[in-house]
Amino acid sequence: MNVLEKVDCISDLKKLNNSELNILSSEIRKYLLDNISKTGGHVASNLGVVELTIAIHKVFNSPKDKIIWDVGHQSYIHKILTGRKKQLSSIRQLDGLSGFPKRCESSHDTFETGHSSTSISAGLGMAIARDIKGEKHDIVSIIGDGSMTAGMAFEALNHAGDIKSKMIVILNDNEMSISENVGGLSKYLDRIRTAPTYGRMKDDFENILNSIPAIGKTMVRTAEKAKDSFKYFVVPGVLFEELGFTYLGPIDGHNIQSLIKTLNRAKRVNGPVIVHVRTKKGKGYKYAEQNPDKFHGTSAFNLDTGKALKKTKGIKYSQVFGDKLYEIALKNKNVVAITAAMPSGTGLDKFKEKLPQKFIDVGIAEQHAVTLAAGLASQGLKPFFAVYSTFLQRGYDQIVHDVALQNLPVVFAIDRGGLVGNDGETHHGVFDFSYLSHIPNLIIMAPKDKLELEKMIEFSSEYEEGPIALRYPRGISVVKNELTTNNELILGKGETIIEGKDIAIISIGKMVEISYEACIKLNNKNINPTLINIRFLKPIDENLIRKLSNKYKLIITVEDNVINGGLGTTVNRTLIKSNYRGKVLNIGLPDKFIEHGDTDKLFEKYKLDSNSIFETILNYIK
Repeated sequence: MNVLEKVDCISDLKKLNNSELNILSSEIRKYLLDNISKTGGHVASNLGVVELTIAIHKVFNSPKDKIIWDVGHQSYIHKILTGRKKQLSSIRQLDGLSGFPKRCESSHDTFETGHSSTSISAGLGMAIARDIKGEKHDIVSIIGDGSMTAGMAFEALNHAGDIKSKMIVILNDNEMSISENVGGLSKYLDRIRTAPTYGRMKDDFENILNSIPAIGKTMVRTAEKAKDSFKYFVVPGVLFEELGFTYLGPIDGHNIQSLIKTLNRAKRVNGPVIVHVRTKKGKGYKYAEQNPDKFHGTSAFNLDTGKALKKTKGIKYSQVFGDKLYEIALKNKNVVAITAAMPSGTGLDKFKEKLPQKFIDVGIAEQHAVTLAAGLASQGLKPFFAVYSTFLQRGYDQIVHDVALQNLPVVFAIDRGGLVGNDGETHHGVFDFSYLSHIPNLIIMAPKDKLELEKMIEFSSEYEEGPIALRYPRGISVVKNELTTNNELILGKGETIIEGKDIAIISIGKMVEISYEACIKLNNKNINPTLINIRFLKPIDENLIRKLSNKYKLIITVEDNVINGGLGTTVNRTLIKSNYRGKVLNIGLPDKFIEHGDTDKLFEKYKLDSNSIFETILNYIK
């Protein structure tokens, strides 16, 4: 029986009986694995929410009811059920489905969520808008327990509980363990609290007590104290209750019928509700169940073995960082590593295992991580905060106010700088040069390869005069002999890779290697470029740029950051100060959000591969 074949939209889903819903969940898992094993994507998180997604769409009426997925990488089943089943094979591919909710894709994608902990705030905004407009529909925010570590989630809970606007928050919990007896009692209390007559009976009872002369108000206060004491003793969701939410759960997140019953109860509550759902990441696929971190986001893999189809050769930048920092920390007692729930992704696995007393994981809480690092640095320690470029954006105010303003020696190890590929707009690290370059006291540097990254980590560990942003790309670091120099790493000094006579190319980070390849092609056209690895965006090597301005009539900058505010902007400003009369060509990313797709294809599309850089320069000269 193939139920999934009959389900092309939500109206098809609503026609299914309980038995068919259970079959559908199994078929969706198989369909999901068959597709994602070929394309790569977020496996474990989506396998964990199959039944939950089915139940949500069975109970609520999207898009009239607003459903918000937080972080959004677990929305694949949602896409399957909302008319995009046949497009799943294109997910995260260039011009294909996004791996996250995308408003332009479907009216069922109510809000775009690629960073965590935003769904409750967005949902509350929608609830308030609904109330102001006098409309009648439900708001459902689905948030994982990991995302609940962020302060923003609690700010939203606090506000929602205060204004009592009707909304439902589903806490998708795949970590917490709650014993059966507490769960049974909790379900019993849920039924009482959500019964339509409960609130009315409670109000009537309080009114009767209050009407008793002399002692009525005292009796009400005594009853409230007794109720609260009992609640603290037996209700697992007391934190949410105290914030003003009705707490339902915990519910088995893989029991569709139980989920449907509970979500229907939640709909009847006239106020904010927390529905606590327990799920298992990777449910139904043993390799994902055993290694949920590995299968959080994966490339194409063999379904039978769980192993990647393509084996990468070489060492990743993240691993270079982690290994080198561990080596330094063994010698330097002040070095501390910080991560925001990404020890594996940032290469800190070994550091975490071998030096646990010097390793801090704050959870998904980048703002806290930055100010925590500032506190550590203020007491003489040397904190390295390893963080993806896109997630450091969340701690911008803390970088300015708590680190740079006090000129504290915090090191931001910024992973995934530049284009990162299939996760798309929310994850590309293409704004960091721009949002960091104007902050006083902050040094910004980027290595051209593995060896230079190691030098920069050593430099950062010894530098005590202020904060440093060390930015490096995703992927494998390939050391090319042609790019290797014995030049000492000196603050604010670039290096010359190729000495030419016709034009000058100034590049930084990953783009040095790509610019070098373009230089070889230019040489074949009898154009002899000078290639500069500028190394430091800030302080930039003004003396070197001034020398170039005196020698070359065309200066070109190449970067994998947006044009506005990056390397090109900084070099242009320096050339203006030098009264440069020649021409300048800035090559970088346009002023737009870059879509998802294979990284190499994106480099080609946005003219940042070596062939495109060569052709751009050649056409400009002509």
